[in-house]
Formats: sequence, structure tokens, C-alpha cells
Amino acid sequence: MDGYYIKKVGQNKGAPRVWLEGSQTERAGFVPGQRFDIEVQGQTVVLQANPDGSRVVSGKKSGDKHNPVIDINSKELLAIFDGMASIRVVVKKDQIYLLPLASEIKKRERFTRLREKLERGDLLSIGSLFHGGGVLSHAIHTGLGNAGLNSRMAFANEVRGELLEHAAIHNDAWDENTQIIDAPIQEFAFDDRGVASIPKVEILELGIPCSGASQAGKSKRGLAHAEAHPDVGHLVVSSLVIVSKSNAALVIIENVPQYEKSASADILRNQLRDMGYHTHERILNGKQWGTLENRDRWCMVAVTHGISFDFDQLQPPVGNEKTIAEVLDKSIDLNDPRWREYQYLKNKEVRDAEKGNGFGMQVVSPEDNSVPTLRKGYHKGGSTDPLLQHPENPDLLRQFTAKEHARIKQVPEHLIDGLSNTVGHEVLGQGIVYPPFQDLGMHLGNALNQFVGKDIVNNIRVDNIKILATETVLTLRMANELSGNYTGAVVASDSNFVVQDIGREVGVVHDVTNIEERPKLGDSVDIKYKKGLGQVVQKDTAQMSLGLG
Repeated sequence: MDGYYIKKVGQNKGAPRVWLEGSQTERAGFVPGQRFDIEVQGQTVVLQANPDGSRVVSGKKSGDKHNPVIDINSKELLAIFDGMASIRVVVKKDQIYLLPLASEIKKRERFTRLREKLERGDLLSIGSLFHGGGVLSHAIHTGLGNAGLNSRMAFANEVRGELLEHAAIHNDAWDENTQIIDAPIQEFAFDDRGVASIPKVEILELGIPCSGASQAGKSKRGLAHAEAHPDVGHLVVSSLVIVSKSNAALVIIENVPQYEKSASADILRNQLRDMGYHTHERILNGKQWGTLENRDRWCMVAVTHGISFDFDQLQPPVGNEKTIAEVLDKSIDLNDPRWREYQYLKNKEVRDAEKGNGFGMQVVSPEDNSVPTLRKGYHKGGSTDPLLQHPENPDLLRQFTAKEHARIKQVPEHLIDGLSNTVGHEVLGQGIVYPPFQDLGMHLGNALNQFVGKDIVNNIRVDNIKILATETVLTLRMANELSGNYTGAVVASDSNFVVQDIGREVGVVHDVTNIEERPKLGDSVDIKYKKGLGQVVQKDTAQMSLGLG
């Protein structure tokens, strides 16, 4: 290649127009009076030097010099560029190539790939950066399932390999072919061999580390801005490399609310715009979605041009308030040694009050319906970390367990099965509150259904069944009507759906119009799908009444 140029596409007499002059023609050896041919080859227009060609290079005098000029103004020859603002011009000896912008080609590719997968009913591929324990991945995967779209984890990147190994076993979004990328992203993104292995995906989700953007992180290191953090402040750059390589149709990014005002967020907005995405942003609050933890997370959704998405239409459910008592481990009795006086924290609170710095203890009771933020380092027992008050002895307090932490955020508990209390708190504390992101997954799924003209899963109908099933299962996902096979008791039922408890507090929602015989509430059954129709195999009819309708 002897030259690379970006040229604007003009309009003249109702047809696209491309004007080339100077080095854009000279470097190919095109001079005034030289003949050449034009040929359209797929998505490329090729200008080939040819002594017997049908066209002639013009000239434009500039002082004593005649600059070569090529003026192409043709609907037929430039049809592939119609509607484009700019194109690429690549120059080689005796040849000039006119091509769509690389960003335009990538936009078309992911747009077409997504549409074809949705129309065929194929699994959607998801990529994950900064995977952690995969809580965000699982929430999006489950939400897509609730919208009737099945997905799989194509690749997951995380710097802590033990978390990837754990997710491979415990995270439903994974399968046996999920690619593990156990490496710092800043190393992997600039490894030509490594990044070449990244598959294309339909959805990419990432929770860029917040250490530089959070108030605590900035204060601890005395950072002037988030990007000054030596370990994570620059990771937006590597992230964009993977966004480009994976060419996802949808990109989901979450972080602390302060990230919204960072330079990194501005880089994301502007670069994603130039890559052919519309970006949408919103603060998602856990309390609004019924979680005990009142945690805010900033979320950006980048959607490829041509896909309609309205973030404002994502609305939290109504009437889902819980108390702390509902999430407590029943195995911890009033005499458990985990109840302690925490005298050192009480003494520190007094010293802090005398200094006027306001770092007070945060003590909650089982009757409360809100818990302050549980951070990544909760297991360390910091002076402001929430502690639970003993129901009878006012001098005793205890920390929440990792399982209780999961319930407080409404994260499916099996995602931390087998992790130590310390690591469980780390995974949950650096992650999301689950329900708003699960509903975001469903909201995105409905946008994709609309994109290909399919019926959306009605939020009101699904919300009804959520309310009915809330006492028996923690999370819901839609049945895979292509090849699903589910075993368990029917624990909720309304006029449109039945919910089957398949274990681990996961409920599968079956649309009754897609199964041959509607099972009754309490029946323990196998439901097997083939070609969109579910066959019910009766196993056992329990004599019970759940009072669920």
C-alpha cells in the first residue's frame, strides 16, 4: 500500500460523487491523459491503469503544475456508497481502491450476523471482559432467556484464573466450549496472536474496574482523576481493542456512578459513536428493583445503528420490598460465635467522632428493609461496613455471610457455591445488584425481538408470574423451546405461564401455548421440547396447595 486516505462522498445531479486529485492519484502512477478502467468488485470499486481503458485522467493546473484529477459521479458505479458520508481510498501502483470505511464494514457485518442468527433462532454469543465471578454475565444471559432468546458465553476474560475455573463449573451462561482468557486485558489486547483468537459475538459485556473512579479509590491514592490510577486507569483503551475485534452488535458497560463523569466515559461515548453505535446511559438502583442493598450502578448500552432501544422504557417492578430477616442464614443461632462485641470498632467510632470525621458504624436490624453497600473488602470488617444487630443482646453484632450477601443483592447463590467466605464477598462486592441487570437483559432481548419482527415477551405477563413464584424460586428464565429438557415441580401458575423449579432456586417459565398438556400446580414432571413444542411426562403428583392461583 502506497497511500491510505479518507475521502468525503459528495452529491451531484442526484448521484454520489468521489473527487480524487494530487497524491491520491500520483502515488498510483495516474497522470493527466492516462487511460484507466473502473470495475466494481463486491464492496470495492477498483480503478485500474490500462493504456486502452475507457476513461482518461483529467488535469487541473496549479501554478506551473498540472495535477491529475479523477472525478467519478455515477449512481451505477458508486451505488455501494450511496448514503455514506465518507469512504476509504487505498492506493497501490497502477491501482486505486475505493472502499467503505472499515467502521461501516464492521457495522454491516455485525448487523447482518445478528439479524440472521435471530431469524434462524440460533444461540446468541456473549463475550465478557473483567468477568469476575460472572454475575453480570449470568444476569444478562438469564434476562435474554426471559425474552425467549437463548445465549452462550463465547469467551470470558479475567485476571484471576481461579474465578474463571469456578465460573466454568457454576455459571449457567458457560458451556464446554467457552474460551478462557486468563490474562491482564492490557497484555492480551496487544498480543497479536492472542487477540486474533477472539471470536465475533453478538453481545459484549464488561465491568471496567472502578478503583480509580470510586470516591474511596481516588481518596486512598490521592488521584486527581480516574485515569491516574496506575493499575486500572488506562483499561478503557484495551477494552476498546476487544470491542473492535469481537464486533458485538450490543455492548453493555457497568461501573460506579462516578465513572459517568470520567474522561474514560467520554472516550467510550465518542469512540463507540465513531464505530457505528448509539450509546444510552442510565443509573440503575438496586433498591428500586427490590434488593435490600441500595446500590447505584452506572450503565451504558451501545447499540448498533439500525436497532431500536429505549433505556427509559426499562421500568422497575412494583411492590417487592423485603426485610433483612428474610435473607438470614437459619443455621446461625443466637449463641453462634460469629456474634461479637466488635469493641475495637466501637472505640474507633468514638475517636472518629471526637475528630469530627463522621466515620460511624453502620448497624442494621433484622426488621430493616435496607442494607448499606457491601463492598469488595467487606470480609475485612472495616469501620463503616454494615453489621447485623443481635436480636436480644444489644452488645453483640456480626457480619453477613457470603450467602446472605448474595441474597441481599438477589444474586443466585449457586454462583458462589464452593467459594470461601472471603472470595465470595469479593466477587459480590465488586459486582452488580442482580435484578436490574437481569431485567436489562430481558429489555434488550425484547428490543432484538422487535428488530426482527417477533413478538416481545410481555413484561406485565411475566411480572405477574414473578410475583406468584417469588416464594419458591429466586430467579426465572424462559424455557428453551428448541431443545430444552427440564425436570422439577410446578411451583406457580397463571393463565399464561407455569413455573417449574429445576433446583438451585432457579425457575423455568413455560408458555402454556407451547406445551401439549398443561401440568397442574404441584405436579413433578419432565418437560421436553422438540421443534418448538413441549411434551409433558408425568412423574408424580404432589398433594399440596401453594396458594399461588
